[in-house]
Amino acid sequence: MAFPGKDEIMLLDPENLSVIQESKLAIVLRGAILRTASSAALGLAFCLLAVSAPVLAHHGFSVEFDKNNPLTLTGTVTKMEFMNPHIYFYLDVKGKDGKVVNWAFEGGPPNVIYRQGWRKDTLKPGDVVTVKGFRAKDGTHLAACSTVKLPDGREVSAGSGGVSQNAYGSAGADGKK
Repeated sequence: MAFPGKDEIMLLDPENLSVIQESKLAIVLRGAILRTASSAALGLAFCLLAVSAPVLAHHGFSVEFDKNNPLTLTGTVTKMEFMNPHIYFYLDVKGKDGKVVNWAFEGGPPNVIYRQGWRKDTLKPGDVVTVKGFRAKDGTHLAACSTVKLPDGREVSAGSGGVSQNAYGSAGADGKK
């Protein structure tokens, strides 16, 4: 019996096929054990990284946004991104100084707000909407969106969990206030 390879190892004595060459068996077993141990270590490392990645990637509301800094902005929709893990939409908002600033708003996960009535075309470029939310702690033009007043006058919830239950009150189960 032979194992193919660069240096073929014969485990059975060709002269006496019932006798195993024990000195060569140890070499083969050691190689198998090392391969198994290193494979197990690699598998364990991969599992730990795979499990920890979502934990490291996801954030809570209070980590990024300031619940004590609510804002209400009216502007023109420039872009809508309806994808996991959160929706994002962007508004051009004219400041008191007359300058237009592009704000980014983070909403809830698509599957949550879809059940609240949102669709990919709920906000279209050019729509003028009023958004209530909470400013990012770092002072950038980013906010967690709580509700959006659509062009037809409906006010719909755009957050999930703690973002919907906010300083503005809570949106109803149908996503309307």
